[in-house]
Amino acid sequence: MDKRYQVFVSSSYEDLREERQEVMHALLELDCIPSGMELFPAADEDQWTLIKKVISECDYYLIISGGRYGSIGPSGLSYTEMEYRHALDIGKPIIGFLHKDPMQLPAGRCEQTEDGKKKLLALRELVQKKMCKFWTTPAELGSVASRSLVRLIKTTPAVGWIRTNQAMDSVAAGEILKLKKTIDDLQTKLQEARLSGPSGSESLSQDEDEFAIHFKFETRDASREEWTWDYEVDLTWNEIFYDLGPVMLNEASDIDVRTALNQTVRERSRKLRGADKNLKGHTALSRTFTVSEHDFQTVKIQLIALGLIAKSQKARSVKDSRTFWALTPYGDQVLTTLRAIRRGPGLEAPGPQEDAAEGE
Repeated sequence: MDKRYQVFVSSSYEDLREERQEVMHALLELDCIPSGMELFPAADEDQWTLIKKVISECDYYLIISGGRYGSIGPSGLSYTEMEYRHALDIGKPIIGFLHKDPMQLPAGRCEQTEDGKKKLLALRELVQKKMCKFWTTPAELGSVASRSLVRLIKTTPAVGWIRTNQAMDSVAAGEILKLKKTIDDLQTKLQEARLSGPSGSESLSQDEDEFAIHFKFETRDASREEWTWDYEVDLTWNEIFYDLGPVMLNEASDIDVRTALNQTVRERSRKLRGADKNLKGHTALSRTFTVSEHDFQTVKIQLIALGLIAKSQKARSVKDSRTFWALTPYGDQVLTTLRAIRRGPGLEAPGPQEDAAEGE
């Protein structure tokens, strides 16, 4: 029979939202049924009674630990530890996923009190007594969780759930229908999350906010003497992404992105350079435009923070150590909005301005 397994995902919540989303997505790709605190409905039962009931109904139990111990329950333990100990007590198959180096996490995602740090350390030691894996990034966690659960299912088969047309019991059939609706609702939520900016990105510089990009270029004057100039141009983040986005529609290497940014400052600074009296009679050498390393890295980090680009996950040869970048689903949506041609005059994005001649 074609079974689906219900998996309870336990962790602290606010500091591990992105990590939980990656694990939930990995579980859905394995045709599993995720369960966790964000899916609990309003009920007359007290919270801990409901949590124990859900864990008991699940086939497998996963715990994710980062830099926080978690919210404290009535017993003085965090709900995360209470859930883990309950899963141990009732004999659920368990996998633990511990952050490899929680001390490297931002301060806001770590315990601030000595008591909290001690309790977190004790929980990590407890988790390591069972099957345990380590992670450093949300993407790595999703991958590790997927592989680990596949192995656990093979070594420790559980009861699972089956389709209604395979069920012999009408009550079981009704429960499966409810769980299928849960999956559909969760898939919708995941899709919505992937088509919006990351939580907190609204406070970052973006859209029509400007960023000063420093760059160098060379010119040749009328006597064919060559000059080197240090320049800067103010560009909006929409202008930067308008130019760089198409390069990453499939994927682009670091070198490709750098070349595209060099081309952007060259084209976008034409009007500024054309008005500079010091450049009168000079011909810009087009291949010499080079953005500063600091500003190139800042542009990449900002686009990552805004949820527009991410490292490409395509499999490559072990000999290929280059870094490749690709648009996120959200980035693809933003780029389409920026570059799609609209009806009516004056609605296209402004193009680069013409200025003095440029040579090779």
